[in-house]
Amino acid sequence: MELNLTKPLAFFDIESTGVNVATDRIVEISIVKILPNQSQEELTLRINPTVKIPKETTKIHGISDEDVANCPTFAEKAKAIAEFIKGCDLAGYNSNRFDVPILAEEFLRADVNFDFRKRRLIDVQTIFFKKEQRTLTAAYKFYCKKELENAHSAAADTLATYEVLKSQLDKYDDLENNAEALSKYSHVTKNVDFAGRVVYGKKNKEYFNFGKHKGKLVEEVFEKDPAYYSWMMKADFPLYTKKIITEIKLRNFGK
Repeated sequence: MELNLTKPLAFFDIESTGVNVATDRIVEISIVKILPNQSQEELTLRINPTVKIPKETTKIHGISDEDVANCPTFAEKAKAIAEFIKGCDLAGYNSNRFDVPILAEEFLRADVNFDFRKRRLIDVQTIFFKKEQRTLTAAYKFYCKKELENAHSAAADTLATYEVLKSQLDKYDDLENNAEALSKYSHVTKNVDFAGRVVYGKKNKEYFNFGKHKGKLVEEVFEKDPAYYSWMMKADFPLYTKKIITEIKLRNFGK
């Protein structure tokens, strides 16, 4: 089943130096942009992360320090990447928990303003886990009846994810074939930031989802315990989380 799209949908996959969204860096990104007429455009880039790639990570995706030594940094390619996915909704495999957050961090480091809140985010893994509880390689075999070659290369994983989503739409009659419905189905919690440190609660207000202030309104915490904001800004939270809490603090400044 082809995707029913009203705007472009960009499938993407990231290979990185590790799995810590706040500190690890992108070493490869591959994007397949599907247009409403089903035509597609592709972009794959190797990135110099400017930090060492751990040997155990290289064993997973096969990308070493030597492979990216002469590649551009993310900062050098950030505007081109943002332009390529301009006006697109985003889709990937485990993307809501990893690929989207780490891309958001890299954009912030490069001082590129890309508003993810204006994008519908479709996570094929979430759909898969809700339906079958497997991995991407197993998902590809289960839905597409093919073996996934070159797993853990960004390009192979990106194209496989695109094929899996189309097959999921063929298999599950209750999945609506539009980006809005697929995006909603892809979300497990109503996170405000990608790390889930802040979530939407009653009346769509922002609440802390961790620590001593878990379950409390963010704006009330900052009013009663202003030092908590300063602590978060100095601590090892993702840049995107810091951006969100700063917006909340500034929004309520002077009230």
